Amino acid sequence: MDKYKKLISNTIIFAISTFSSKVLVFLLMPLYTRVLDTSAYGVTDLLMNTGNLLLPLVTLGVVNAIIRFGLDREIDKADVFSTGLRTILLGFLILVVAEPFIVPYMGPVLSLLDIQEDMFVQNIILIDAFVLMSSMRSLCSQFIRARGLVRLFAVDGILSTVTTIFFTVLFLVWLQMGVAGYILATICADFLSVIFLFTTGRLHRFLKLRGISRGVSGRMLRYCVPLIPNTICWWITNTSSRYMVVAFLGSSYNGIFAAANKVPALIILVSGIFMDAWQMSAVTEEKGRNKFFTRVFRSYNALIFMTAAFVIMFAKLITKILVAPAYYEAWSFIPLLVVSTVFTCMVNFLGSIYMVEKKSMHSLATAVLGAVINVVLCLVWIPSLGVNGAALASLVTYVAVFLVRAVDTRRYIRMNISYLRLVVNAVLLIGQAVLMIFEVPFWPVWQALLTALMVLLNFKEVLEGVRKIVSRRSSKKAGSRA
Repeated sequence: MDKYKKLISNTIIFAISTFSSKVLVFLLMPLYTRVLDTSAYGVTDLLMNTGNLLLPLVTLGVVNAIIRFGLDREIDKADVFSTGLRTILLGFLILVVAEPFIVPYMGPVLSLLDIQEDMFVQNIILIDAFVLMSSMRSLCSQFIRARGLVRLFAVDGILSTVTTIFFTVLFLVWLQMGVAGYILATICADFLSVIFLFTTGRLHRFLKLRGISRGVSGRMLRYCVPLIPNTICWWITNTSSRYMVVAFLGSSYNGIFAAANKVPALIILVSGIFMDAWQMSAVTEEKGRNKFFTRVFRSYNALIFMTAAFVIMFAKLITKILVAPAYYEAWSFIPLLVVSTVFTCMVNFLGSIYMVEKKSMHSLATAVLGAVINVVLCLVWIPSLGVNGAALASLVTYVAVFLVRAVDTRRYIRMNISYLRLVVNAVLLIGQAVLMIFEVPFWPVWQALLTALMVLLNFKEVLEGVRKIVSRRSSKKAGSRA
């Protein structure tokens, strides 16, 4: 199959999965914000993010190696899956054994984060279960994707949506379990997803109780272990601001900030649909990579900027629809978060080059840079600028990391990036953000004009990407007829 056709085909399939598993759950925001007040939602956000921090530590980041080595045709997939499973189970066992020695000393930290120690202890079993089920689901879903079973991956996304919605309504509305219900809904949905993928994907055939290739296991761990601090650094960049918002402003503001972060998730949604398919093409395609990466990046970049322009323009409307009135203030934090998210998407695309070349240490170095910049700026700007200080810190961080990666990755794949177009797009988007935040006179008119200009500047790039795919498909048909 032609590489462009394969990319668009996988993107469509992943779009079906992502729409069901992320968009519909995203639409549960009105339920979350009405059942949980701003303080409870802020605490829930911190607990879930704490679980996300534990994931790379417990799993040694092995899930990152599943897709990369699983796509390698020369490696036995049973060695890949069994290495991943053993690593996760061993890491979880160490977590459970270590917790009784760690938790008693967490009182001062919990107090700083405005989390009651009794509530944390009561929910620690749920956090453990969340870590285990999330790790297992990631292992199974990434391995299914590595085997090329993208349709099964999509079906799992749809079923996961149904179960998540069911358990959310059950635990939050009917049983009114609050914070615990929010976490438990995710655990139950992940558990059923693991059962479904394990049985329908017949993953038992790839289990090895003994005889796992030490060479494969060693290569996987050498690849993924440097990604542990890499993942932690990105967690710090993306999440540490939440903890500092709580420390400086209180958990209620973090609840509003957490709600505001859900809106830029629309851009992450568009990006994530593509990146799931792109990772497979980036690894498996070897001919004409420079041209291939350049063409795809330009179309991807154009689509992300256009999506961001529309999200900023409709930020108030989206917020009013998605959240309860107590959270409406969140709209004022969205514009800067959207601009930051655009650069996040571009950083992730450049990260795929490190994945292809297995340069995890380079990925780590840039992640450390981002974490340091973000923490320093948050400490300076949150006390003086409030929640928007955290959003601005995130924006500056991702711009800096993008510039460093754009230069560094050229030694591996020389993409022809149009920096002039990139700067113009960024200026337009930042202009939209400023106009929205300060609500300048006639701001809706200015928003519409700038969004229209953004579409005019970028639509051609997206259209050319589509034409590239269509022309290749047409030429292949013509060749077969001849």
